[in-house]
Amino acid sequence: MLNLLAQVDYTYSSYNTTSAGDEGALAAVMAMMGVILLIAIPVIIFMIVCMWKIFEKAGVEGWKAIVPGYNGWVMAEIAGKPGWWGIVGLAGVIPVLGWVASIASIVLGVIIAIELAKSFGKETGFAVLLILVPVIGYPMLAFGDAKYVGAGGVKGAKPAATKV
Repeated sequence: MLNLLAQVDYTYSSYNTTSAGDEGALAAVMAMMGVILLIAIPVIIFMIVCMWKIFEKAGVEGWKAIVPGYNGWVMAEIAGKPGWWGIVGLAGVIPVLGWVASIASIVLGVIIAIELAKSFGKETGFAVLLILVPVIGYPMLAFGDAKYVGAGGVKGAKPAATKV
């Protein structure tokens, strides 16, 4: 047995073993990522602007829309739900707990969207738009004729994150 192991030839080479096809595939992937970034960055900036406007309509300082995590907290409060509902998804980075947090984040996100629609005097059908096509729903909420009724649709209720 040891004789067999001793007969193994370990030869190492210092030349590049990648083929031209691998380099072409890598270039294609990098080009695709560049195109995706060129599309994603303006969309992200636009959605931040929309969130800023939604916050201002609800009487909350707009700058809170640009703080990652905190903006989810504030959005949940605007919808009349506990702020921590908006950041449950952040627990997804914790091993073992991640998949549970992801499922909880989806469920709570749907509830927040429904309550957010109610907070601006919209029906549940509008909440479906917020959930399925947020790139259309949130700008309609931000720049449309929607007026903030109150947290969770309760007239006069103010979110906990409002201006002092």
